[in-house]
Amino acid sequence: MQGTLSVWLAKRGLVHRSLGFDYQGIETLQIKPEDWHSIAVILYVYGYNYLRSQCAYDVAPGGLLASVYHLTRIEYGVNQAEEVCIKKYLLTGVIPEFHLFSGFGKVRIFKNGNLMIC
Repeated sequence: MQGTLSVWLAKRGLVHRSLGFDYQGIETLQIKPEDWHSIAVILYVYGYNYLRSQCAYDVAPGGLLASVYHLTRIEYGVNQAEEVCIKKYLLTGVIPEFHLFSGFGKVRIFKNGNLMIC
């Protein structure tokens, strides 16, 4: 089942995969790592201007690393803000570093799962 944001992205030809909704009804989307910068800018322009949380976890030992971003659309006078969860999966050996969404710097991901902020 696609949510409104997924439909909006699809109409504009932006490649993603809808993962449905979580237990709170927040739409979850999966994107390719190389599309992250484009999607992040588009979501910011669309109004998702607040990074609620950001985390990463090992999907499997020595396998993929999931990078998860919870974005919120903050607007004046709105009691229930819209939220979206974006997931991208990284191969820890192939993609050793990526930029944080918030612009603090680069993060280097080591094979043992440790993260280092540069």
